[in-house]
Amino acid sequence: MTELVWQPDVLGDGYEQLTLDLGPDPDGEGDAAAVLVRRTTVAEVVEGAVLYVHGFSDYFFQTELADFFAERGQAFFALDLRKCGRARSAGQTAHYASDLEHYDAELEQALALISSAHPGAPVIVVAHSTGGLITPLWLDRRRRAGRVAPVVGLVLNSPWFDLQGKPVMRGPFTQALRVLARVQPLRDLDLSDTVYGNSLHISGSGEWDYDVALKPLAGFPVTVGWLNAVRRGHARLHRGLDVGVPSLVLRSDKTHYSREHTDASDRSDTVLDVRQVARWAGCLGGRTTVVPIPDARHDVFLSLAEPRRLAYETVDAWLASCVAHPA
Repeated sequence: MTELVWQPDVLGDGYEQLTLDLGPDPDGEGDAAAVLVRRTTVAEVVEGAVLYVHGFSDYFFQTELADFFAERGQAFFALDLRKCGRARSAGQTAHYASDLEHYDAELEQALALISSAHPGAPVIVVAHSTGGLITPLWLDRRRRAGRVAPVVGLVLNSPWFDLQGKPVMRGPFTQALRVLARVQPLRDLDLSDTVYGNSLHISGSGEWDYDVALKPLAGFPVTVGWLNAVRRGHARLHRGLDVGVPSLVLRSDKTHYSREHTDASDRSDTVLDVRQVARWAGCLGGRTTVVPIPDARHDVFLSLAEPRRLAYETVDAWLASCVAHPA
């Protein structure tokens, strides 16, 4: 059996990374890999484990989130998906996948490694934005295959449950995506916007220092083929899933779209329509708790101090009621 070789991570002391070999990329961009990151300091008695999955134009850097779970006896792991963050190789299209099911490979590998490191530990999956769409689809497939364990809970942070915009526009746009994806899957839709990035990063009005090469302020280009895969994922979600475990859905209490940064940009979701998150949360199946966090940003755990505190308190209460003592 090949010995696992964990390497120092870009986050510095207290974090290590492991490259997961995924073989040839199904979309023809060389060999695919993902990167699993772990917080090396764990509690003397491990109560469980967390697997964190990022969103689009993102990677794991949220050490405050890792600290929060570690303080509650949870061994913390985060996954940079194929072609994302630490896992992207030269020549690969950032965050591109023609089918969200491709991500099952690294999610399964990561889960197996966590279970090997902490046998019998219950696992909570935490995911943000597009990760909040990818992971419920994966868990639904696991549940249908009779493989729910060791996952015992799902925390979704502003999950992307539908395409923004008016319903009358979403249908024709989705149909056009299906056609274009066959012939121009890597075509850039030019949807870049720096408002959200500037609200987060220390170079703008934010307090967070992260690598803008891995998480650009304007985001990576959105490609036709990737967005088509997302829309197929949306359609599957809307037909109804059963992730097999209790779910907590966190979102902002309001959306604010603007091409310029204002005070409202720091107290709203500037990326998704929070009404859509609320509408489709019931499609996860099972016991689902939806909590709007007043004045939260798109990533509620990167919000201003007060909404961020409320988000962590909400997770704390949910862990105690839904996971520690499930119905």
